[in-house]
Amino acid sequence: MSAPASAHPVTIDIWSDVMCPWCVIGARQLDTALAGLTGEVAATIRFHPFELNPDMPPEGEEQRAHIMRKYGRSADEAAQGRTRLHAVGAQAGYSFDYTGPGDAPPAMMWNTRAAHRLLVWALRDHGPAVQVRLKHALFDAHFQARRNVCDLNVLADIAVACGLDRAAATAALIDPELDAIVAAGEQQAWDWNISGVPAMIINGKYLIPGAQDPATYADALRRVVARETTAPA
Repeated sequence: MSAPASAHPVTIDIWSDVMCPWCVIGARQLDTALAGLTGEVAATIRFHPFELNPDMPPEGEEQRAHIMRKYGRSADEAAQGRTRLHAVGAQAGYSFDYTGPGDAPPAMMWNTRAAHRLLVWALRDHGPAVQVRLKHALFDAHFQARRNVCDLNVLADIAVACGLDRAAATAALIDPELDAIVAAGEQQAWDWNISGVPAMIINGKYLIPGAQDPATYADALRRVVARETTAPA
C-alpha cells in the first residue's frame, strides 16, 4: 500500500490594509478554504503593506464622512453599503459590530503607516504565524473595538496582547529601517499592478484579486497544486 501524499506547501502573500473591511473578509474566507484543504495544502501566509489612505492625518476621519467624500456617495448610499458589508461579513463568520465597553465611539478611518511597520517587524523577527495573529488582532481592534490604530501606545498594547515584547514593539513602531521595508512592500504591489486590496499571490506567481468566497480560493489553490505537481510531458 502506497503512503499518502503529503500536503503541498504554498506561500500566500497578501497585500492588505488594516482599514480595509474586504481584507478581513477575504482573510476569513481564505481560512475557511484552507480548513477544507487540510492534507492537500500546507499554507504559509505573509501579509504585506498597502495603505488605502497614506495621506490620512493623525486625527483620522469619521468613517461615513470618509466614504461619502472619497467615493462621492450620498448618506443613504453609504448606509446601504455598510448594511451590505455587515451581511457579507456575517456570511464569512466575521462581525463588524462594536464589542468594546460602554457606548460605541464613532467608527473612524486612521493612518496605518505605523501599523504596517509593526506588521513588517512581526514577520521579520517572529515569523508568519505571529504576524498573522497580530494582523487579525489589528483587524479586531479597528473594526470591533474601534481603537485608534494610529496611536503608538494602542499599537504597542495590541502587540503585547499578542505575546510580543512591549519595548521591542515600541522601537519597531518608529524604526526607519522598518519604514523603508514598508515603502518597498508598497512599491512591490505597484510592480505587480496591484491597485486594490486584498490581493493574494500564490507561490510568487498566481494572483487572486479581491475578497473571494471559500470555494473560489480552494479551487485556485487546487489548480496551483495540480500545475506544480504535474510532471511535464
